[in-house]
Formats: sequence, C-alpha cells, structure tokens
Amino acid sequence: MTGNFNHDYDVVIVGSGAGAMMTACRARDNGLSVLIVEKTGLYGGTSAVSGGGIWIPNNDHVAAGGGQDSREEALAYLRAATLGEVDEARLAAYVDEAPKMLRYAEASTHVKYTANPYYADYYQNLPGAKLGFRSLDVSTFDGRRLGDDILKMRETSPTMLALGRVSMSTPEAIVLLSRAPGWKKEALRLFKRYALDLPWRLRSRRDRRLNMGAALIGALRLSMMDRNIPLWLNAPMRSLISTASGVAGIVVQREGRDVRIRARKAVVLASGGFERNQQMREKYLPQPTQSEWTGAPPCNTGDAIIAGMDIGAAVGNMQHAWWTPTVRVPGEEKQRGLFSERALPGCIVVNRLGKRFANEAQDYLDFVLAMYEDHKNTGANLPAWMIFDARFRRKYNAGPLVSSSVMPDICHPRSWRNKVYFRGDTLEALAEQINVDAATLVQTVQRFNGYASTGIDLEFNKGGNAYDTFYGDPSVKPNPCLGPLSQGPYYALPLDAGDIGTKGGLLTDGQARVLDERGEPIRGMYAIGNTTASVTGPSYPGAGATLGPAMTFGFIAANHIAGI
Repeated sequence: MTGNFNHDYDVVIVGSGAGAMMTACRARDNGLSVLIVEKTGLYGGTSAVSGGGIWIPNNDHVAAGGGQDSREEALAYLRAATLGEVDEARLAAYVDEAPKMLRYAEASTHVKYTANPYYADYYQNLPGAKLGFRSLDVSTFDGRRLGDDILKMRETSPTMLALGRVSMSTPEAIVLLSRAPGWKKEALRLFKRYALDLPWRLRSRRDRRLNMGAALIGALRLSMMDRNIPLWLNAPMRSLISTASGVAGIVVQREGRDVRIRARKAVVLASGGFERNQQMREKYLPQPTQSEWTGAPPCNTGDAIIAGMDIGAAVGNMQHAWWTPTVRVPGEEKQRGLFSERALPGCIVVNRLGKRFANEAQDYLDFVLAMYEDHKNTGANLPAWMIFDARFRRKYNAGPLVSSSVMPDICHPRSWRNKVYFRGDTLEALAEQINVDAATLVQTVQRFNGYASTGIDLEFNKGGNAYDTFYGDPSVKPNPCLGPLSQGPYYALPLDAGDIGTKGGLLTDGQARVLDERGEPIRGMYAIGNTTASVTGPSYPGAGATLGPAMTFGFIAANHIAGI
C-alpha cells in the first residue's frame, strides 16, 4: 500500500553529509522540491568530522595553478588503482562530472576550494599519478553566518583541532604538526583569535572559524538555508516504500510516530556506511574487527544499505573500508585517526615481535591493510605499536598527545597512562610494558637509526616518494621522514585497525541509480557516498577521495532526476 502520505516532495534525501547537501542544492536549483531527513539531532554526518578535502582530477584549478592533467591520465590512474573492480562507466562518469560539480559548487554555493600543488596522489607508482592539484582544501568559512544553527552541526573531531579546541585549516595544521618555521607565531595567532571571539566564547567552546569538514558543511548548510530547503533532524528512516514499479517514498520516525513521505521523483540514500554495525563488520570485513575502532560517528549503522537490500538492491565492495589506524581516548565517542604523524622522523611502528612490517609513511588505507596482512602471517599485530623517543615527543604531536614542548606528560590526564600511551625509560622497559619482544625491538631501532643516518630505509623505503615526504619535517636531512630514536624516555601508542567509514554498499550505475541483483536500475532510487559500493573500489586514490565522489554523484543524481 502506498497511499496516505503525510508529506510530498519531488526528492527525499536520507542523510545530511556533504553529498546529501550537494544533492539538495543542485536538485533545488534544477527546480525540484527537496527534503533532507537526518537520523540524529546533529547535521553533517561523517563529513563534518572529516578533513573536508575533495579529490577532483582534471579540475579547473590545475591549469590556473600551473599544473597539468587530463581525462585520459585520470582514467588511467583510476583503472590501475581500482584493479578492474569498478565498472568503466562509473569511472568515466566520475572523471567527467567531478570538475563540473566543483565548478557548480564554487559558482552557485558558498563552498570554495584551493588546489594543493604539493599533495601527491597516494599511488605514485601507477600510470597517470600526479604530484599535486587533484586534492583540494576547503576554504575557511565564517560560522557566524549560520547563527545559532551552528550548534546543530556535528562537532569537529578533536583530531582536527589544536589542543582539541581551536580550528585549523589543513595548511595551518601541517605547519603546526611538523613544527615548521613560524609555527609558534601561527599557534599564537590562532589561539588569540579564538579567545577574542566574544561574547560567543562565554557561551560555547565551539570555534566559529570553521575549517576542514566543518567549513564544507557550514558552507553547504548556508547554501541550503538560502534555498529554504527543509532539514528534519531526529528523523531516522524506518523503511523504503516500494511498489511493483520502484521506490515511492520512505517512512521516518518523527516525534514518536511514523511519518510517510512521498518522493514523487526519487529517494536519494546518503546516510553513510556500516562501520558502527558490529554484525555487518563481522560478516563482511577482515577479522578481527570492532565497531569501537572506527573514527566515524556512532550513527553510521548501515540503515540505508539494509533498507536497500530488503527490497532487492545489490551490494558490492563490502569487504573494504576507508582504513586508518586509530587510537582510543577514554570518554570520547569515536577513536582518533593517525593520518600523518607516522610520516614524521623519529618514529616506527612494530608488531608484538618488535619488528617493523610496513612503510610507516604510506597512505593510511594501505597501512591498515599491511597491519592485517602482518597479523595473518605472524599473529602478532592488532594492535600495532607506534614507538618514538623523547625528541619526537618534545617536537611533534602523536595522535592525542600534544608535543611535550606545549603539553608535558603531566598535563595530559593521568588516566591516559598505560591506556592511551605507554612510557619507559629504556626501550627494554617500554617493551616489557606493552608485551613486545625487547631484544628484537632494540635491534629494530638500531637498524632504523642506521637508515636515518643515510636517509635511505632499506626495508620499506619510508620517505622514498612525494606522498611520504608531504607530511615529513623539511628541516630534517637527508630524509624528512627518517630520524633516530635515541633519547629516553621512550613512548608507545597502541594502533587499532580502524577506519573513517566503510566503502561497500549498494551497487549503483554511472547516474547514481541503485541496481537490483539483475543489474537493472530500481526506479526512483539513487544512492551516493559511503552508502554505495565506492567508485574507488579497494583503493584510496588521493586525499578527498571519499567526499569528492559523494558530492559528484550527488550532483549527477540531481541532474538525472531532473532530466538534465
């Protein structure tokens, strides 16, 4: 039965991340009425706690910045990275439409981006890889423009904030992370601006100078407000309403009752992955796995994927995730990802045998895959251990640990000791605390220190390509990613095989239409983002390869629904 609807819209979108908001804005500009429903009381989803970057090959900023790219090179790179697991039509749709999406976003919404000429693609050995410009950083957004609505945005992850409080852009974060020249002046400027945001500072600790994912969501939310697009919070989808001819709408729970919403043209599912669903993790992902290891919000339990499967939608890529090593901090709703500090000089990552098993500076997806591979071979990983010395601790941040030049150990909560981090006066003492083979750890460090002196890592080539060195310390020679571990006390962080979302879900075509198990589109049903089988397949082509496709296929869906 499909009658007795409570509300009617042309397009109903489930989820409120960047992909959902982009879909909404484009659909409204195409003349369609739009509603977004959000499961929780906060909008923004995983996008709001992300880095906010997008990976857009052959974008307009490339030539403007003096770079070079082409459709052919982008497709060659994606074909190689996805290992033949993604339909060619989807790859072509992404490469062709992503630059158009960015052009639309910058011309018609409040979103602005800057191409980074030095942020290399993650797989520099593949054909078509570029040294920069495909990854773009979102511009800072003034959250004051949102008024009190800013308080309904999901809060930025502490990982993305200086001292867990002050907003930083990606370039600012890199300066502070690597302690590049001028970092103290930069830090003072950021904290002074934060402190002087009065009287807001007396009302909330939230920084209204929005950066990274918060800036993207803030800009898109204001764009929605400009268009009077309704956003229902605390309105979880209970089911899809399907007929013999396709999807006709959804049922949501609102204010304690079921509400039936007709979607005259389409439902767009954009509510994230299944990383918080332990049952689905155990069914699909490599083992062992724990939902607590994720760095994504608690709301991502695969609801839309399950709803699609219930009406015959096909799924794919379910064994893959946007992997990143994570660290547990007591009292926080999600674990903190370690995206870049592994590339800094003076640290290594070992298994319980005390052996390195991978290039610490490689991209975070492949690093976690290396953790799983090592665990399969040795049974001595998960967690792995990031080891560093007093020199590293004094100079750099390490996950939740702020550099001791700013926050000595005594300034961190006492409860973190022997949970979040471990400390020993010698490597042997540290090894005993973390149940790692002490003799092998000492040998591993001695061998690594030799590599640091020559600048060449003979085992895993840490610092051997442009991606590795992007997050290194340029003041360290001859290799910005290699430095000795030689000054006690020594420290260890336990690294879990975490993620920032799963990347398997509903199978879609080049128009973002959901396919059934025969490979045919389900009428009136579209899906984007982590609700779908990712267009990047098993790979992570470059920074922003989560949000770039989510926003692009939202743009594609809105156009296709409108017949454009």
